[in-house]
Amino acid sequence: MTSSEGPRFAAERVAGYRAVWPVEHRPEAPEEAVRRLVDPAHARETLHWGRNYLYTVDHRMRSGAVEAVVKQFRNQDVRVRWRRQVSGSKAEKSWKMAWRLLDAGFSTAEPLAWIESERPDGPSYFVTRRVEHDYEARYLCRALTAGTEAVDFPGVDADLFLDALGSMARRLHDAGFWYRDLSAGNVLVRETGVGSPPQLSLVDLNRVRADRRLGWIRRSRDLCRLPIVRPEHQERLLRAYWFGRESAFAVKRLLYRVAQGTFLGRNRLKEAARRPFRTLGSVLFARKAYSHIPAAPGDAGARDKAVWDHLSDQPHQHATRGERLRVRIADAPIHLEAFAAAAVAAPRAWLRYRRLRSERGVVPVRLDGIGLAVRPWARDPEGALAALEELRVPRLLVRLHPWEPEGLAAEEELAAELVRRGFEVAFAVPQTRELVRDPGAWRAAVERIAERFLPHGRSFLVGQAINRSKWGVWNYREFLDLAEIAVDGLRRGDDGVEVFGPGVIDFEFQALAAVLNMKATGLRFDGVSSLLYVDRRGAPESRQLGFDTEDKVTLLRALAETCRNAGPRCWISEFNWPLWEGPHSPAGRDVSVGEEEQADYLVRYYLAALGTGHAERAYWWQLVARGYGLVDPQDDGLLRRRPAHRALATLSRTLGEGWLGAPLPSAPGTILRPAISPTGEPMVVGWSLEGERTARLPRRALRAVGRDGEELPGEGPEVSLRPAPRYFFLEAGEDLLRRSG
Repeated sequence: MTSSEGPRFAAERVAGYRAVWPVEHRPEAPEEAVRRLVDPAHARETLHWGRNYLYTVDHRMRSGAVEAVVKQFRNQDVRVRWRRQVSGSKAEKSWKMAWRLLDAGFSTAEPLAWIESERPDGPSYFVTRRVEHDYEARYLCRALTAGTEAVDFPGVDADLFLDALGSMARRLHDAGFWYRDLSAGNVLVRETGVGSPPQLSLVDLNRVRADRRLGWIRRSRDLCRLPIVRPEHQERLLRAYWFGRESAFAVKRLLYRVAQGTFLGRNRLKEAARRPFRTLGSVLFARKAYSHIPAAPGDAGARDKAVWDHLSDQPHQHATRGERLRVRIADAPIHLEAFAAAAVAAPRAWLRYRRLRSERGVVPVRLDGIGLAVRPWARDPEGALAALEELRVPRLLVRLHPWEPEGLAAEEELAAELVRRGFEVAFAVPQTRELVRDPGAWRAAVERIAERFLPHGRSFLVGQAINRSKWGVWNYREFLDLAEIAVDGLRRGDDGVEVFGPGVIDFEFQALAAVLNMKATGLRFDGVSSLLYVDRRGAPESRQLGFDTEDKVTLLRALAETCRNAGPRCWISEFNWPLWEGPHSPAGRDVSVGEEEQADYLVRYYLAALGTGHAERAYWWQLVARGYGLVDPQDDGLLRRRPAHRALATLSRTLGEGWLGAPLPSAPGTILRPAISPTGEPMVVGWSLEGERTARLPRRALRAVGRDGEELPGEGPEVSLRPAPRYFFLEAGEDLLRRSG
């Protein structure tokens, strides 16, 4: 049966959704199953993160538990909603076509469910069993184009792949299926052995049409979407498709090449035509949010459209660029005041920066500022504490949520336990729009925090990303009013309490210079806190406007030393590199990295930022989190240690509380930093900026430790370096820290 309903299938309405599944695969608890499948919080792995979102989930059925792939289709666009009403959603089309293909003998992912939100603009989901495969065809096609298939895919027979691809496409068309999106990314490949053709599975089925009579033109239009570029590979594909027949083959080849040229040209024209409309749309309309993010209140003004995203643990701004621009224009006098304050402060800050930069590295730096930010983890508090203890990071920052007064009990319990275990604890106090608008509520929240948390720590960081409107601050005068209340409420006449601010995020030091130098009655921070992210530039050594991480930290110190509203001390209250994990990631796809890169960058950032001697503390955000944390909370409750967790544990154990010197002269693309371990052993920490590089240590290494703590044999003085830092323990000899200065 090819219908989406009937004896083979069960359809029911649960939890605000309509769900259809095969009878033999109906879950024991349908409502619980639907909630798990549609909630990305249960995702095990992100497979694709773009217009649609694909992730894997452990799916429990009567027939047993399987790893399922969920493809989420968003239906927020007016045109998409209209099509959904007329011809069904993309999830429904994928479901029906999957059964048609399976019945026709083609390999595709086994459908397990099709789920539709009952809201007109709600998402739809297509759920399948995960297909076992070795790679996506797109990656082999790229290697074939570059001529690197022998290196990138050793043991893969490219001719057999092209033959299988061509014959599969021919069988598909002969069976009446017009794919309309036959790209290499929609073909999964599984090798079946030397000399045997690979098994090809088709995915992404929502555009497929069945029962069509396909002539040469339609066939060519389908084939041309496959990125087969080199002439000899095109010839092989076409001969496999046409079964090697010479009859009118020249005409068929010409049709294919014309179709391919037309397809590529049309794509370029469409992109050029869409670009101005996309820019206009971003001004007039809010950025399309993930389906799990709640809508802004219907009566909310432009300043009040931020809502909380529980997956990335931060607000989401629904206001459009046009709305934000109107707010900025309305606040123009305050922005002019801020600009004037920054402009007046800039010359003295720049002179101080030049002086600090010239003195950098003259004196070795004590590496005692390694810190980590934490939040309560209610699902497994003991497991989180165990992961924390393994790190040996003595300085912790607990972020409080003052807008959730009932939630402070968990933070208070955590802080007390951390102090009992010997950690030094500081507290971050962010704001929301509701608290910015209501100074009385803010004052009450601050007083409540002081009463409950002063027994556990004496350092407070006020302000969270105040240069991002989603955190509730639209102009710096709003923040200064908040800060005055907070400083007064937290100090309470106690000279032992330290208050840092203002919490500007990213390398936007014009904002920092402004808020630190605007007139503010009675406001003076004990030091400057900054959420100094550099992730948008990739590696910590990458430059932005000519500044690398060391330069940015030095400029941060120069601003602190020359400002009117704060003391000279500097803390980096938050940094990380987000991971490729869909909506859990706090930044965009272009910023995200893999787990190995994250671990490399973590170590290198700590060494760069703290090695300047200009930042007392640097806190990674945070311990347990999907999308960016050191520990990945699994859906089964287990806390998986990422490579970054092992990397931080190694850094803390190997060099924490030790001494770090200025970089030594080394080969291009490598960095060698002399150090002394906490036990007094001479060391060099080394890494390459990209790929494998050779460098020369000052003298032979007796032993080495890898980034993740693995013990390595001694070597040198010639050593091979990679982006993952390694710690070399040297023979006794000249004091490298003094020489490096």
